[in-house]
Amino acid sequence: MDVTYLRAEASMAFPRGRLLAVRGGKLWVLAPDGWDAVGGPRPEGARPISREDAARWCLFEGFGTDVLDAVPLPG
Repeated sequence: MDVTYLRAEASMAFPRGRLLAVRGGKLWVLAPDGWDAVGGPRPEGARPISREDAARWCLFEGFGTDVLDAVPLPG
């Protein structure tokens, strides 16, 4: 099942934004302990990014790129 990655807008708490993923129609946000489900619609201003950009974001923020393969299946 394909995953679409998004980057939320920057904020004071998250100056480089947050990494989001959509898999099977379900929205997830990357938290320090892994992926957390997000209720509701996609945050306004979140824009799609490539997997390569998501990997760069992960490395800059101190995550391993293996988290990109760990987006949970919906259900």
